[in-house]
Amino acid sequence: MTPWILLDSAQVPGDGGELRLYRRGDEFSIKVVGRGELMNSRVHGSEDALAEQTCARLREDITPRLLIGGLGMGFTLAAALRHLGAQAQVLVAELVPAVVAWNRGPLGESAGHPLEDPRVSVREGDVARVLKTGQQAYDAILLDVDNGPEGLTRKQNDWLYGMNGLNAAYAALRPQGVLAVWSAGPDPDFVQRLRKVGFEVEELRVRGHGTKGARHIVWFASRP
Repeated sequence: MTPWILLDSAQVPGDGGELRLYRRGDEFSIKVVGRGELMNSRVHGSEDALAEQTCARLREDITPRLLIGGLGMGFTLAAALRHLGAQAQVLVAELVPAVVAWNRGPLGESAGHPLEDPRVSVREGDVARVLKTGQQAYDAILLDVDNGPEGLTRKQNDWLYGMNGLNAAYAALRPQGVLAVWSAGPDPDFVQRLRKVGFEVEELRVRGHGTKGARHIVWFASRP
């Protein structure tokens, strides 16, 4: 079997450890040193569903403005762009600058280079800061940060999935807006927090790769 080739590495701010980007043929992998694989370019069905199902829930009478927290390998962004009109605006917040560079470079081909789309702007930094400054600014907020509420790389993400972060997301959404959250697994306590904030919640279980692979969770929390 063709061996993995290490292309680059980057430190996650705070206590997040080290990310490493690998390539094997046309397959890419981002791994966390000492903790295993974080994402793989062949397994992105649930990331696609995160964007597709969010766009399907948007009001038809608006020109949508979306915030995506976590660029990853670009598949969530690419899927959103396929379902949005020419006037839509998408802001991507990515904590690790190297991840943005990887998506502008060798990794970008996997998702079709979505960062080159004129509807997209990128902010390098914590999505939490973006949420705190936006009041009814977005029609949808998509969070694909870490492994979901049970984080793998960064303890600071607890704020994002706790009551303070969810209240900030609620305030940043316009009426009838949607908060969509990707997770590697179920989390009943997180669902309770969403409802306590005031969201109406749907839970969707999605395979990581077509009808195969691990079952991931996507929550769609609507602001009434």
